[in-house]
Amino acid sequence: MLKIDNISKTFFPGTVNERKALQGLSLELDESDFVTVIGSNGAGKSTLLNTISGRLPIDTGSITIDGAEVSKMPEYKRAKYLGRVFQDPMAGTAPDLTIEQNLSLALKRGKPRGLGRGTTSERREHFKDELATLELGLENRLKTKVGLLSGGQRQALSLLMAGFTQPRILLLDEHTAALDPQRAALVSALTKKIVEADGLTTLMVTHNMEQAIALGNRLIMMHEGRIIYQASAEEKKDLTVETLLGEFSKLKGATLGDRALLN
Repeated sequence: MLKIDNISKTFFPGTVNERKALQGLSLELDESDFVTVIGSNGAGKSTLLNTISGRLPIDTGSITIDGAEVSKMPEYKRAKYLGRVFQDPMAGTAPDLTIEQNLSLALKRGKPRGLGRGTTSERREHFKDELATLELGLENRLKTKVGLLSGGQRQALSLLMAGFTQPRILLLDEHTAALDPQRAALVSALTKKIVEADGLTTLMVTHNMEQAIALGNRLIMMHEGRIIYQASAEEKKDLTVETLLGEFSKLKGATLGDRALLN
């Protein structure tokens, strides 16, 4: 479903600020794989997601999604293949639009748009059914502006919207990092529920090692733009935070952020 072949990305090449964010990185995800990504600060985790989504161009290598070569495809054209949830709860939604208006936009992601009604009575019933699965009562608040929701509610809505059109790849970029522990646990549980229910192929970046172990069927660790450790589905069953810290301790000069250590 996703094939990343020997990609590289360098910021500010040829200057004193040159930084090699990705260095010959290769990764493959089969259909319904759920891969969690951890790593040191500046390891290239978010850069990896940005190159997959098309937000950043790659310097070398290729990216293929469901058999389609997308390396040169602009971000807006890749939208039909991808769903994404960001760290900022406000980034994945339009705060001045209502819940049903946001869902209507998500429903049309990557598709031609005409001048018809964005929300119909039939779609409204569909939205209610989908929102009810979140168990947050949002199915009764379709006319509420998203900006009035809590961070956890917005993130749950963003997650639902990202999976709305059955994307080929779901990208989760530290989507629980800005939430308090209770809401982060809620969104993590919803993530597991939505991904498993729809069999979504998912790549999730996180600083939370326990979350990285609990979610998904595979795990990778990145450092200096490379994958330096991988755990298969079988290996992941016996994986512990202590094991991951042991692998991390082998990396010369690497530092974990406060969030990772506190988690």
